[in-house]
Amino acid sequence: MIAILDYGMANLRSVQKGFEHVGHRAEIVTEPEQIDRAERFVLPGVGAFQDAVAALRERSFVEPIIRHIQKGKPFLGICLGLQMLFDVGYEDGEHCGMGVLPGKCVRFDVDDAFGLKVPHMGWNQLNVVRPSPLMRDLPADSSVYFVHSYHIVPGNEAVVATTTDYGRPFVSSIWRDNVVATQFHPEKSQKVGLQILSNFAAM
Repeated sequence: MIAILDYGMANLRSVQKGFEHVGHRAEIVTEPEQIDRAERFVLPGVGAFQDAVAALRERSFVEPIIRHIQKGKPFLGICLGLQMLFDVGYEDGEHCGMGVLPGKCVRFDVDDAFGLKVPHMGWNQLNVVRPSPLMRDLPADSSVYFVHSYHIVPGNEAVVATTTDYGRPFVSSIWRDNVVATQFHPEKSQKVGLQILSNFAAM
């Protein structure tokens, strides 16, 4: 079973419908014990880093998420679900993430340096650094949909799976063992996004 966590910070139904479209049952879960029972787990997210991490902690979700990862079960983070894997986020102050991976989440500075708008919103291309399980059977010039003002700077470059250019390259997805996560929204990325969700379901 694929579990998608409802902690009040994401458009869950679009993620669930994406999995259903590619033939995989996905269940929206609301309790910590449901995470422990999941074969595959999805942590989506839209909004502010501080609020999202606080919601996870208040509802006792952090420990079962980390247990899921430590057991080697497939984990997919989407947008904030990627950012919160790291040590710290700098949105409206300094806030601790889940610390699964070393690194930080910082605001784009391209509006000053390059005159680009923040948030980064719309379609942009993936540049494959390391072919993760999510990227299987994707065209070389695949584009996906982004909506974000912050991006991760990993402490270990070995986790970087893809980058994307927005003024300068930023990390658009990561992969370490059973953990994959995207800054973009596969559920909004049409055919490419559906292939990515299918690839996760096959992990």
